[in-house]
Amino acid sequence: MLNEKILLIDDSPEILENLSEYLSSLGYDVTTASDGTSGIHLIEKQFYDIILTDMKMQGADGMEVLRYVKEHSVESICIILTGYGTIRNAVEAIKNGAFDYLTKPVKLDEISITLDRALEYRNLKRENTNLRNQLKKKYQFKNIIGESPAMQSVFETIEKVADTDSTVLILGESGTGKELIARALHYNSYRKDGPFVPVNCAAIPSELLESELFGHEKGAFTNAIRTRIGRFELANGGTLFLDEIGDMNPNLQAKLLRVLQERQFERIGGVKPIKVDIRIISATHQDLKKAVLEKKFREDLYYRLNVIPIQIPPLRERKSDIPLLVHHFINLYSRSRKKKITGITDEAMKGLMDYQWPGNVRELENMIERLIILSNRERIDLTDFPERIFPSLSHESDHPIEIPEEGLSLESALNEYEKQLILKALNKSGWVKNKAAQLLHMNRTTLIEKIKRQNLQRTPS
Repeated sequence: MLNEKILLIDDSPEILENLSEYLSSLGYDVTTASDGTSGIHLIEKQFYDIILTDMKMQGADGMEVLRYVKEHSVESICIILTGYGTIRNAVEAIKNGAFDYLTKPVKLDEISITLDRALEYRNLKRENTNLRNQLKKKYQFKNIIGESPAMQSVFETIEKVADTDSTVLILGESGTGKELIARALHYNSYRKDGPFVPVNCAAIPSELLESELFGHEKGAFTNAIRTRIGRFELANGGTLFLDEIGDMNPNLQAKLLRVLQERQFERIGGVKPIKVDIRIISATHQDLKKAVLEKKFREDLYYRLNVIPIQIPPLRERKSDIPLLVHHFINLYSRSRKKKITGITDEAMKGLMDYQWPGNVRELENMIERLIILSNRERIDLTDFPERIFPSLSHESDHPIEIPEEGLSLESALNEYEKQLILKALNKSGWVKNKAAQLLHMNRTTLIEKIKRQNLQRTPS
C-alpha cells in the first residue's frame, strides 16, 4: 500500500464515487468532500498529501481551497479538476501554486500519471527541505573527512569558491564523493536556502534527458499529455548539479551551452523564454580534455563548465584518510544499526590500508556498513571480510573461492551482489519500490535507476 492520503473534493457524487474507487484500488487512502467548504474543514483536522479539487463549486470554490492549502497546509499538493470552460481559471490556479490541472471527463490513466509526478515532485521538495534543515551542519567543511594534503587542497578550493556563482567542474573517479563536494559548495553558499537539484546524466536515457532538464509543453510530442516542469525550473534560486556530464549527447550539449550563456531557455514545444537564476555545478569521472580532442565533447561547453576545476583524489592516493573514514563509518552505522561495535583490529585496518579500493570511499562505506550488520564481535576483525569481494584480504576457509585462470571481474561480482540484494528487497516488499528503497536505505529514484540498469523484472508468482 502507498499510505499517501488524498482528499477528493467535487460536487458530483458520480465523480466522487468513481475516482474514490479507482484511487483506492491504486493503494491511496482516499477521503471525499462534496463541496469546498467541507473540504477546508477536513484540511483543518487532517494532513493530506494530495488534494484533488473541482474548480467550480457552490460556496467555496477550487481557488478558495487552493488559497487555504497554500496558507495552512503548505506541504500538501493541490491539483485542480476543471471543465473545458474554466481552463483559464485552472491556469491561473497554477500560477498561484497549484501543481497541475486535469480536464473533465478525467481519464484514469491520466490521473494516475499526474499523481505519480506530484508525489515525485513532493518527495523532491521534501528531500531539499530535509537537506536544508538537517544537512547544513553535515556539509560544513569540517565535517567532510580528510586530513591528507590532497584533501586539504580540495577544502581550500571549496572555501574560496563556495559563496560565489562561479561554475564548478568536479573531476574524480566513481565513488570519490563528487556529489558530497557539490552539496558542500551549495550549503556553504548564499544559495543554501534554495533548492539543490541533482541530475544524473548517465542514468537518464538521452532521448528523455532534454525533457527532464528543460521540461515540455502539452502536445510537444507523443504522450506529452500535459506541461511538465524541468529540473532547470525546479532549481531556480538554487543549484543545479549535473552529474556525469560527460555522458550527455552532443545535441543536448549545444542546448546546455546556450542556457549557460543566456540564462534562459524554452521548454520543449514552447516559444516563451523562461529566465532562471541558478548556479551550475557539474561532475564527471571521464577525461573531458580527451573527449574534447576526440570530438565527443564540445570544446566551448568544456571551457564554460571548467571555470573552477576541483579534482577529487581516489582513495588509493589518500590512504592516510582511511583510518579516519573507517572509524567515522563504524560510529555512524553502529548507532543507526544499534550494534555495539567499538572499533577494528590492527590486522583488519592494515588489510584495509593495503587494499586498492577501486570503488573508492563509497566502496569502503558500503563494506563497513555490511560488516556492522553481519558482525557479532565488539571489534571488526580481518576474518569478517568476505573473500569473494576482497580476495586480497583472503583468510583460511573451508570453502575458498576459486579464481579461474582467465581471472575474475570484481566489478561483475559486485554488480551480481547488488542485483541479489535489490531482488531480495523487492520481493520482501512485494515490489513496492518505496518500501524496498527504505529497506536498502537509499532514495526511491536511485533504486529505480539501479532496477533499470540491472534490467530487473518481477516474475509472475
